[in-house]
Amino acid sequence: MAAVQAGILEQDLVNPGGFPQLLQFVRGSWHPELSPEFLHLTLKATLTTLAYAACGTGLSILLGVIAGVVTSEIWWLTVLPHWTLRQPIWLFIRGLLAFPRAIHEMIWGIFFVSIWGLDPLVAIMAIAIPYGAIVAKIFSEILDETPRDALIALLSSGVSPFTAFVYSLIPQAFSNLLSYSLYRFECSVRSATVLGLVGAGGLGYEILLSLQSLRYEQLWTFFYTLVLLNGVIDISSVILRRSINFKVVLILVVLCCWSFWYVSPDVSKFWSPRTQKLLGDIAQASFPLNFQAVPLSELGQLSLQTLGMSILATAGSGIGGIVLSFPAAHNFWLPGGLLNPNPKVTSLTGLQGWTILILTRTVLLFCRAIPAPIWALVVMFVMFPGILPGAIALGLHNLGTLGRLMAEINENLDKPPLEALKSHGTPGLLLFLYGIFPMNLPRFLAYIFYRWEVCMRETVIVGLVGAGGLGVLLTEQLSSFDYPSVGVTLICFVLLTFVVDWISAVVRASIQ
Repeated sequence: MAAVQAGILEQDLVNPGGFPQLLQFVRGSWHPELSPEFLHLTLKATLTTLAYAACGTGLSILLGVIAGVVTSEIWWLTVLPHWTLRQPIWLFIRGLLAFPRAIHEMIWGIFFVSIWGLDPLVAIMAIAIPYGAIVAKIFSEILDETPRDALIALLSSGVSPFTAFVYSLIPQAFSNLLSYSLYRFECSVRSATVLGLVGAGGLGYEILLSLQSLRYEQLWTFFYTLVLLNGVIDISSVILRRSINFKVVLILVVLCCWSFWYVSPDVSKFWSPRTQKLLGDIAQASFPLNFQAVPLSELGQLSLQTLGMSILATAGSGIGGIVLSFPAAHNFWLPGGLLNPNPKVTSLTGLQGWTILILTRTVLLFCRAIPAPIWALVVMFVMFPGILPGAIALGLHNLGTLGRLMAEINENLDKPPLEALKSHGTPGLLLFLYGIFPMNLPRFLAYIFYRWEVCMRETVIVGLVGAGGLGVLLTEQLSSFDYPSVGVTLICFVLLTFVVDWISAVVRASIQ
């Protein structure tokens, strides 16, 4: 059904006239622009993207910690245990935070550009608001799952509820929050790149300019820079997560302070009369919502197309991620690995194993380092606009993320049972089919359904570059400043996201 919605059975999918341009694009990868002036521009754009990500992540953590405490069930049970309105207010606040979480940061970026222009504040707040809501959800779950023995002991000894909460649960949950913050920073770098497409500056903006002017040598320089930047951040994040301590906190604080200094956002725009006037004008122009502007049948069809795009992208990236996760894991093809047919360590087997590992990890890194809208623009060299190019773009981007996550699952296998089977001479194929794969499949599926939620949010951003679905309709409405219709489309998209989130959560709970 998703394939039919994507238009696979239609005739006009491929654009033969785009193949020469695609060939020029590929040729540009062999000789990227390396002039000193251009490398200086690339470095400046890279630092800007990094600073946006650091500022947005830092602010999202501050917002997320406050909102996470307020939306945690244990907070209300501790501070106001006997209040009759506790449950409905708690549910209302949790539901309220779901809206900014469902709207992609690129949509927030477009909104803030219309108010603040091209100020760095646009990128920072576009990252901070949705990511703050996401951090709040994760932190509230961390708090609710934290052991409560220390909290109960302090409350029993007469300590005030607020003091007991702060001194018992927060220190226990802090390391998990910090570890998640490092992961969120990796995501922020990619989001900061995407926001460049709406004029926020940084690598994304330079990529867009090079793509529009067909300067593919410059484009590949930016691509290689993105891959290098994401690789360095991934490795640094893994190292820092293994040793969570005060030094890690100090490094992150220094990075955030430097980033705010480097981009120098004009925070006075928060309370400037111009901002208040523009917000008032947009609010006045947005209400009442125009539910007659788009026929219900068309809105339903576009919603089905968007859902089909997310399903195709998730299925493709899930299957590809499973396949590539095994050669990307350290404990499979390297000497002494579970699937290495030759147990003896030789220079040849070592070289083969490391070659497979590095090539696979490089492919996964390249896929996730390039934002989905950029992949969509590249795919549309040779395909006509529609939801199939969008699904391919989302699939490629999420393939990199899923492949990496699944490789980590493979590396964390319970090895003793598998090693015992291997020592008894069990062939590698049987070891894989009856041991490794069944053990990992439930966690693979859990990650796939989690990424389906992410793909659903990201369908709107590939739609903004013409890849089909509700994103195309939203682009038309934004370009014509039809805010009453924009509100209706966003409500439709948010409801669709809630449905996907609910289905995903139910399936993941049943798998676990």
